[in-house]
Amino acid sequence: MEQIKKKKRNKTVLLIIGILLLAVVAAGIFLYNTIFQPFSLPETAYIHIDREKNYEEVVRQLKEEAGLPSEKIFRLLADRMNYPHMVKTGRYAIEDGMTMPDVIRRLRSGIQAPVNLTFNNMRTRENLAGRISQQLMIDSLSLLNALNDAANAEKFGFDEHMFITMFIPNTYEVYWDTSIDNLLRRMKKEYDLFWNEGRKEKAGKIGLTPVQVSTLASIVEEEATYADEYPIVAGLYLNRLNRGMRLEADPTIKFAVGDFSLRRILYRHLEVESPYNTYKNGGLPPGPIRIPSIQAIEATLSPQQHRYLFMCAKDDLSGRHNFATTHAEHARNAAAYQRALNARGIY
Repeated sequence: MEQIKKKKRNKTVLLIIGILLLAVVAAGIFLYNTIFQPFSLPETAYIHIDREKNYEEVVRQLKEEAGLPSEKIFRLLADRMNYPHMVKTGRYAIEDGMTMPDVIRRLRSGIQAPVNLTFNNMRTRENLAGRISQQLMIDSLSLLNALNDAANAEKFGFDEHMFITMFIPNTYEVYWDTSIDNLLRRMKKEYDLFWNEGRKEKAGKIGLTPVQVSTLASIVEEEATYADEYPIVAGLYLNRLNRGMRLEADPTIKFAVGDFSLRRILYRHLEVESPYNTYKNGGLPPGPIRIPSIQAIEATLSPQQHRYLFMCAKDDLSGRHNFATTHAEHARNAAAYQRALNARGIY
């Protein structure tokens, strides 16, 4: 009888042990599946960590931007992996199929996803600083101060007027949290690559330095609405320079008075005192009036050969130009344009 009871107790103990083992295994499987449950994303999500963001902000972004599988498990794992004390700035990609340990390792190691930095159609330093700050962890005012700093410009081989020519509009792969200093060094490196021996040789053939080419290209781009006119306009301005004539370029007046929206240049505008007033000053202005595009630079380096000395917007207000070799011909074109402006009430 005692043996029967003992056998029953043993069976009960074994059953309990078995149930406990099953519970442990089930819990282990559940925990494993939770830990390694992949992020399910229709497309890669990005989280941005700047200097003001702490660990709690990272967790919030992971929940909102990437659908964190389990906040509780993530926090446990992050603590075990010492991530709360190793938060690094940057832009991080959270990809479909990644697990929480994968994400923590990526964040902890600072393995960033680079940004394709672009800036095109920029007129002023303010425009450039604002555009870059929209894409990188850089304060626009701090960048603007750096661009306006004469000593900074000199460090990179430019004066304060020409410094902006170091920025060649293109797409550049950079890290989101790059510093202003590192960004400037990168732009100088890209500038030096752009101005290879072939382009320098072309610049020499038209009698200009690379920064002078950029200055003239900026005027060409502001003057011509259509890119197919760039080489014609570049050739015209070079003809004037080679003859010792003033450029008399209307876009430089707009720059000098600080109003690019002007539709009509009046005599009072031509009297503005500015080194950028090419109606009063000979040669090129001290710097570009915008950041010229690569297309405008290339057109300036390969100007069309012709004898044009004058240009005037067409009276159909299409944005295209009539070109002339004589002042009399130019006067007729200008009169037709003025009549068109008057007829439309543009003053």
